[in-house]
Amino acid sequence: MHAAERLIVALDVPTLEEALGLADALAGVVSFFKVGLELYTAAGPRAVEELRRRGHRVFLDLKLFDVPATVERAARAAALSGATFLTVHTGGATVASAVAGAGTSGLQILAVTVLTSLDGNDLREMGCPDPVDVVVLRRARLAQRQGAAGVIASPLEAAAIRRALPSPFLVVTPGIRPQGADAGDQKRLATPAAAFAAGADYLVVGRPITRAPDPAAAARAILAEMPAGLP
Repeated sequence: MHAAERLIVALDVPTLEEALGLADALAGVVSFFKVGLELYTAAGPRAVEELRRRGHRVFLDLKLFDVPATVERAARAAALSGATFLTVHTGGATVASAVAGAGTSGLQILAVTVLTSLDGNDLREMGCPDPVDVVVLRRARLAQRQGAAGVIASPLEAAAIRRALPSPFLVVTPGIRPQGADAGDQKRLATPAAAFAAGADYLVVGRPITRAPDPAAAARAILAEMPAGLP
């Protein structure tokens, strides 16, 4: 894939109108968009429908985590939307249930390992004494055993996951910041080139693009950085 196919822009905005405005502003530059909790809560399945109608691929980032039957039914509903990816958390039979719900629809299940806004101190406060990279790899292995297409992990763990779980298992990395960009609430991050060099398959970028004065120009700048890390 070309770099442009591997950049996912996170439409973490409060209204469908704002999301579609960004998608239209980025048309011809980016064609893969993330619909997360904020937008999905505001607009529901229509957000996916409108993006798909414009010819875009959609990453449905709902981070499902519930009893197995509920997760399976939710994944089955998501599969009908035409989304490419759906996220769920690891734990118990969550991933396996989502995979069962997706069936043969083509919807790919991605398992969240450890959120990029968390670090080792946060995990210890949550009662998990192991280092972040150990937890991430353990959860990635569990996700693969349960049939996930890949995982969501920070670029700092991408190389270890790629060594342990070769392609076609996917590594999708948020926590991407261009050189000099504000980290915001992210704690485990890297530049676009560094993330690709570590083995990431897709990069998820939100605020550095969506809050830029010229989102299309910001996206082009990130796309220009990416090839340095591509194999």
